[in-house]
Amino acid sequence: MTLRLRPVRRADLDMLERWWGDPETQGYHNWFGFSPDGQLRRRFEQDGLLGEDRGNLLVELPDGNLAGDVSYHAVYHGPNPGSRAFNIGIALLPAHRGQGHGSEAQRQLAAYLFAHTRVERLEASTDVGNLAEQRALERAGFTREGVLRHAQFRDGEFHDMVLYSRLRGD
Repeated sequence: MTLRLRPVRRADLDMLERWWGDPETQGYHNWFGFSPDGQLRRRFEQDGLLGEDRGNLLVELPDGNLAGDVSYHAVYHGPNPGSRAFNIGIALLPAHRGQGHGSEAQRQLAAYLFAHTRVERLEASTDVGNLAEQRALERAGFTREGVLRHAQFRDGEFHDMVLYSRLRGD
């Protein structure tokens, strides 16, 4: 049996706040600073972290332990609804990195979004130095498109990002 994605439950919120508020847990490529107090709980009360334009799912291992979370948020490449794509992301706990969980979780998130939305395009971007995530995205069926120069501000400086995509028909 492989890992599975599942919705965030109210009982998960304390743990998720600890994960998201800890630079070591998030890792160098996912730490963007602290969030306002209560932001996660407000989002959960609003839509259970499964909104139309933004969401999070937990990565659960076969033994029931959690390995991290995946996320999506809308990006628009034009003014009409058909121009909406989702940018996806992942944050695995340090103990679960390098075991193939990232590829499988991102593959499952892509399948979920294609099955439950009308979106045609998924995107993912990662730091040019994050070779492990680049390999994970490629194993998850994403195609490298190019480099976005100085696209992300993190840790006091701008970083180049590698952009990947996966289309519904891929």
